[in-house]
Amino acid sequence: MTNEPVVIGRPSLLRQTNSRVLLKFLRNIGPCSKADLVRASGLSAPTVTNVVAHLLSAGLIEPIGEGESTGGRRPDLLRFRAERGCVAGVEIDKDFLHFLLADLNGHALGNTEVPLSWDASSPQDVCSLIAKNIRKLLRQFKKTPDQLLGVAVGVPAIVDVNDGVVVSLSVLKDWNMVPLGPMLNKELNCHVTIENDTNLAAQGEYYCGAARGEKSFIFIAIGQGVGAGIFLDGRIYHGFQWSAGEIGYLRVPHIPRQHPTINEFGKLEKVLGGSGILKSWHAGDKAAQGQPKVERAIQVFDLAAEGNARAKQILMQRAAILSDIVLNLALILNPSIILLGGEVGSHRALLQNAKEMLAGSDFAVTRLELGALGSSAALWGAISIALNSTVLVPMELPGS
Repeated sequence: MTNEPVVIGRPSLLRQTNSRVLLKFLRNIGPCSKADLVRASGLSAPTVTNVVAHLLSAGLIEPIGEGESTGGRRPDLLRFRAERGCVAGVEIDKDFLHFLLADLNGHALGNTEVPLSWDASSPQDVCSLIAKNIRKLLRQFKKTPDQLLGVAVGVPAIVDVNDGVVVSLSVLKDWNMVPLGPMLNKELNCHVTIENDTNLAAQGEYYCGAARGEKSFIFIAIGQGVGAGIFLDGRIYHGFQWSAGEIGYLRVPHIPRQHPTINEFGKLEKVLGGSGILKSWHAGDKAAQGQPKVERAIQVFDLAAEGNARAKQILMQRAAILSDIVLNLALILNPSIILLGGEVGSHRALLQNAKEMLAGSDFAVTRLELGALGSSAALWGAISIALNSTVLVPMELPGS
């Protein structure tokens, strides 16, 4: 005999939970009858009838006529109304705010980005700028403010997801223990989720990228910083203090030990991140003399791919460090795949050399590949989170 989970709570909570189940089936399998929903969900016929009535009143589903008969009365078909509303994804970085608007089926409606200056990057400034540009997108695509059902925001920081609090964000002005979720909820009057940007990128790859169908995987982002989004059993793993995946603070052999400091780059970031690669390229006037001028770390890897000996040495050093990190993560978590992303991490020369260094291992090394979504991974992760926390999770329905 198996123990089935039992949902205990107020009738409104049970109705919301059942609404989530039925909406998920309607989104995934398309138009169907109430009898189809009973069979697919395992809910009783009276429960399905009750929930369908509430979803009809909320405008989330609608009847579309009769279906084919299987010998008896032709069934009435229902469909999910993706046009009923929309969700928005936002990514905050040092220089820009990035936006993506999608319908309730997760289809993109439009996107935009706006510059962000240090002088106007206080929490209240950023909150106002996010709200202003989401409203602008809504107008552009003929959506009303009450059709915005959810927003998810990615930030390059440790985030208390439950409370929507950004613990610390050193690249912007005065960001320390900022309740960004409640602030945006007040501005936009909808469900708001705040999440670490690398976690969102992992969610994006799971939703519509290279990790579709993978229940346990790791997404490693390498840019100026280094971080990892860890997926275990189909969901983001946050850890006890929301800092799971902060691998930029891992200690690196032959580099002086230092306790992790939240507002400073970690030891791994200083070596594997973009600034560390550039520092190695420019180190030593004699060694750098006569070498091509580079301004971005990926240009060093481009030169390595073209056969530049100095650049190749730097690339091989970074590939060795990365392969060690991949092996360590694989030994601890044994995921089915590890994906690389970020401006530095997405370079194919880095991937190829790291894969060659891992080729001799007998076990624990999983597939190492590039993410499929590039710079849009976090935005698609935000759309996925916004959909799952609004349409498929409790909305206040009539009578609740």
